[in-house]
Amino acid sequence: MIQTLPLHVAQITDLHLFSDRNKRLMGIDTAASLQKVLSCLRQLRHPQDLLLLTGDLSQDETPESYELLVDLLSPWDIPSYWIPGNHDDPSLMEQILKTPPFFTDKVVEAGNWSLILLDSTVTGWVSGQLSPSSLDWLEWQLERSRDRPTLIGLHHPPFAVNSEWIDSIALQNPDDFFAIVKGHPQVKLVLCGHVHQNFCHQQKYLRCFTTPSTCVQFKPGSAEFAVDSAQPGLRLFNLYPDGTWETKVMRVS
Repeated sequence: MIQTLPLHVAQITDLHLFSDRNKRLMGIDTAASLQKVLSCLRQLRHPQDLLLLTGDLSQDETPESYELLVDLLSPWDIPSYWIPGNHDDPSLMEQILKTPPFFTDKVVEAGNWSLILLDSTVTGWVSGQLSPSSLDWLEWQLERSRDRPTLIGLHHPPFAVNSEWIDSIALQNPDDFFAIVKGHPQVKLVLCGHVHQNFCHQQKYLRCFTTPSTCVQFKPGSAEFAVDSAQPGLRLFNLYPDGTWETKVMRVS
């Protein structure tokens, strides 16, 4: 029988957890806010097959902040794959986020799809960059999976979001990224964090998305840093075996 059911994938991003679970970021209790966002998953008709965490999981880069994430996510028992953001400590993440439901794999093959996760962080930078070795690895992965529709995830967006201050701290070598991706039409989707808002970018046949943070939201179209009043949220994908897909954002009520 030909598989027709979609792979259900949820993306959560920019959690900004602290070692102190009661500490606030710009007035928002980030741990409590994450719990509210996760509660949205209970409203869904279908359970999620995978959870993608696209960076800035911590705000203070402490072991306790990642241990808090383990405490908050483990009860959900959803296979969870992560990449670091500019607020994260990748070495601590490797040490703490390595046992189920967390996995350190950066390539996931499921539901006829290939999901590739890239580390765009540079130590000491707020903006991002893909190293030559990361770009070579990406091209190798895409060459070996030409027959599988593909989703790529990274923290820093490789495209402008029409907000001057955010665009200045985005991925600094987007042309290198798209030079590889354009030669591989199996890539259907790119999803990013960092932007703290819902945004869609069309790159020829490719659709690129940013996703609301689970805590603070940034005001769209703002030339300077500005906080938005929109509610925290997450993004959902239905990935069908034939390469078609659906997506929507859910926000806390």
